Amino acid sequence: MRVTPDSILFITVDSCRYDTFAAADAPAMKSVSALYKAQAPAHFTYASHMAMFAGFTPGVAELEKPFLNPKFARLFRLDRAGAAGHARPGFSVSGDDIVSGFRNARYATVGAAAMGWFDPKTPVSKKLTGSFEQFLFTGDKGVKAQLAFIEKALSRETRRDLFVFLNLGETHVPYYFEGAPWDRTDNPCLPFQKVNRAEECRERQRLSCEYLDRQIAPLLEQFSGATIIVCGDHGDCWGEDGLWEHGIAHPMTLTVPLLMRYRGRPVEEVV
Repeated sequence: MRVTPDSILFITVDSCRYDTFAAADAPAMKSVSALYKAQAPAHFTYASHMAMFAGFTPGVAELEKPFLNPKFARLFRLDRAGAAGHARPGFSVSGDDIVSGFRNARYATVGAAAMGWFDPKTPVSKKLTGSFEQFLFTGDKGVKAQLAFIEKALSRETRRDLFVFLNLGETHVPYYFEGAPWDRTDNPCLPFQKVNRAEECRERQRLSCEYLDRQIAPLLEQFSGATIIVCGDHGDCWGEDGLWEHGIAHPMTLTVPLLMRYRGRPVEEVV
């Protein structure tokens, strides 16, 4: 695999709250850039990824900075999709979404995802997966299966720029990873639950995040000289205002971590 400076690695740490990520021992992901407290474009997986694939990644509204605030200037500008912004975008592409746009620009487009919205057995998933040249839905098989697929898919790519998308599911309810010392079927975050299991949610999501960091560290290193975005697509409520899980508009479901590297440089050094 040859990673060019124009290549892109786009990682969504599904359901990961900002406070979870901030507390996690995740040196690989945190080496991408400074950590930003951002607002997601939606409060559940499908809507958030649809927005991101149209170029509206999580942003920090109070910063008038390109890429960190997509209202000011987007990292990915999809031709004629929304206002142009106030500054030059990081990448400009033309297509049905940014994936097809990069494919039209002769990028190798490879994706792997864990969440059911990406399941090819459901027609709705085509909106998210249909533009990739190669795509794998892993469900609960875990990050190792995703990384093996990506490595194999890119093993013969020596000429083209790369657009690699990875949706990580271990941080999604029930917050489980391979080898975790709790039962996968025990979900501490159920909508409308009356028992307060917030501390279990916090601990399990943090440990899941740390597990993912160890697994994806080599991939992040391979793309360190290119563009990387790591973000949550949404968060979860853990009893705040009596609410649990996501799919509801609330500060806890909309506040997510954001880290970004642009062509090999942490975004704070670029903007």
